[in-house]
Amino acid sequence: MSLLRRQFLSLIASSSTLAMSTANADSAPSDMPHVPWSRQAAIYEINVRQFTAEGTLKAATADLPRLERMGVDILWLMPIQPIGQKNRKGTLGSYYSIRDYTAVNPEFGTLADARAFVQAAHAQGMKVILDWVANHTAFDHPWTREHEDWYKLDARGKIFPVTFNAGTPNEEHWSDVTGLSYEQPALRDAMIAAMQFWVREADLDGFRCDVASSVPTPFWERARRELDAVKPMFMLAESDAIDLHRSAFDMTYSWDLARLFHEVGQGKAGAPELRDWVAKEPHGFPPSAYRMRFTANHDFNSWNGTDAELYGDNYLPLAVLTFTLPGMPLIYGGQESRLTKRLEFFEKDPIAWKTRELQPFYTRLLALKHAHPALANGQYGGALTLLDGGNERLFAFKRALGADSVAVVVNVSTSEQKLRLGTAERSLPAHGWLIEST
Repeated sequence: MSLLRRQFLSLIASSSTLAMSTANADSAPSDMPHVPWSRQAAIYEINVRQFTAEGTLKAATADLPRLERMGVDILWLMPIQPIGQKNRKGTLGSYYSIRDYTAVNPEFGTLADARAFVQAAHAQGMKVILDWVANHTAFDHPWTREHEDWYKLDARGKIFPVTFNAGTPNEEHWSDVTGLSYEQPALRDAMIAAMQFWVREADLDGFRCDVASSVPTPFWERARRELDAVKPMFMLAESDAIDLHRSAFDMTYSWDLARLFHEVGQGKAGAPELRDWVAKEPHGFPPSAYRMRFTANHDFNSWNGTDAELYGDNYLPLAVLTFTLPGMPLIYGGQESRLTKRLEFFEKDPIAWKTRELQPFYTRLLALKHAHPALANGQYGGALTLLDGGNERLFAFKRALGADSVAVVVNVSTSEQKLRLGTAERSLPAHGWLIEST
């Protein structure tokens, strides 16, 4: 089996040195169930504005057969609701400045188009989750006039921009949005009703929840119960807070690994640091916690850099790790075409799809993920054990579940490295990888 130019070669038995731990947390159960279709799934993020030249839901729907052929399981739509006009950033504004929770941005289409997108995805075996912004609204959301008490107010009793790190050198203002106050029971009722609207009206399968830690965990736990009563949900939190796994969310962000990947890409870390991460991966997450592994998303691409900028020649081996380490891999729409530019956030700036040269790469990784129970997510997959390949500059591990086993070696160095395979020795090119599966 091959993966582009770097083959899935045989990795003969190596000696194990360390098993990755997943310590139980008192605050989170070890057996939180997940919807069956998520258990061996990968997720794909769609930036509707930039995904096609048209920038519409209808145009994105036309591309679903290609994503189904790739093997995509879960489609994450960035917010599709109308964007605020007041204090708008740029020409078109931020997707995360919501003016109406239960409508569709005319830039993207209509509610009927959203329904058609979900129906088409379901017909092709994929699920759809919608990005949900519960922490704040646009300044011209009707609630700012009708329910000012639902908002955080300044000393003058007025709404004000969302502010982070107040009073510090890193103080940050989101000037186009104003924060909601979850001390108000009526707000909680209205927000859950808006989420249920999308499940009932568009048959959504779940939500990705923006800045989830800024909203009280008890709200999310109640929302999950009431959403599940309509339809079993899949919930992704933009957070790495352990308590969100208690009963609210299936998956959180693995920012710790993303930061390490960037250090590897910049030549500041390598195989030893990857082994250290395995040994020291944040403890307290229950075995049932899905962690999202990624090299890019809308924030990383627009604000931090392209894959080439962040990871250089190590992009492909790091992408391999997102699919083979414990957790659920994310593909950001456009990565299969190498996404060589930072997409504008407040303007129309469509992806240059060109030849989609990395589509075979992702297709094979998705097939690998689906074929091996050892690579399943959360409590359903196999534990990770480090392997000794006879070379400290190589990162090697295996995951096994019953008779199924997947072994992986990546070379994130800038030079060819020797790999000891039993009594034999072979070479692994710079930025190369080997995978053996049984």
